[in-house]
This record gives sequence, structure tokens and C-alpha cells, in this order.
Amino acid sequence: VQLQASGGGLVQPGGSLRLSCVASAVTLDNYAVGWFRQAPGKEREEVSCIFTSDDSTWYVDSVKGRFTISRDNTKNTVYLQMNSLKPEDAAVYYCAAAHESLISSSFTHAQAMGIIADFGSWGQGTLVTVSS
Repeated sequence: VQLQASGGGLVQPGGSLRLSCVASAVTLDNYAVGWFRQAPGKEREEVSCIFTSDDSTWYVDSVKGRFTISRDNTKNTVYLQMNSLKPEDAAVYYCAAAHESLISSSFTHAQAMGIIADFGSWGQGTLVTVSS
């Protein structure tokens, strides 16, 4: 799986960005896709994920109500719409995808994100800067 993340940039606090994760060579609707971020000097953080069975979603508490993950199968793309951005959202954002066969329906979201992180394919990062 080859993934291409894009959409990062500089935005003022309170602003919005939409990140895109485009896949090539595979059909993304058979993959669980997660967004992760890593700020300078900090550990990688799981941000959000969209699963395949029913397109259920998961968000880390710090972004709930502000970020929305979605997929457009016609474009083989998963999006992360980020609204009401805060300085603490600034980071390099990465998308990763793991085939649905690797993720059991009995997995917790944390387990599923772990599978995506450890066994999935990663795209290159896109930098999000939130500053006035």
C-alpha cells in the first residue's frame, strides 16, 4: 500500500485544515486507516481512525468535537477535517492503513490502532503549524 498524505500548512488558532490520505495500488475501503501525529520532542500520538466494517470512527479525547475523519471510496481517500485548531495540534501528521483482515471486530480501538501502527503501511507526514 502506498499512501500520500497532504493538506498540512500554517493556520491561525481557531482555523481549519483538511488533511488527505490518498492510496495507490489498493482499494482503501478494505483498509482501516488511522491518523497519527508527532510534535517536536514528543511521542507519536494516535489521533483518529476509521474502520471498515461500518465506517465506525474513533478519536483521541483532545480532538473530539473538532476533528472529523471520513472516507471517499470514489477517490480512494481518507480525510481528516480539523476545525478549531489549537497550538497544541501542531505536529507532523501521518496516515497509516492496515487491511481489515488484520483487525478483529473484537479489538478495542486502542488495539486496532496498535495493529495499524505496527503492521500497517505509512505515508509520509504532512506538517501542521498552528500559530498567530
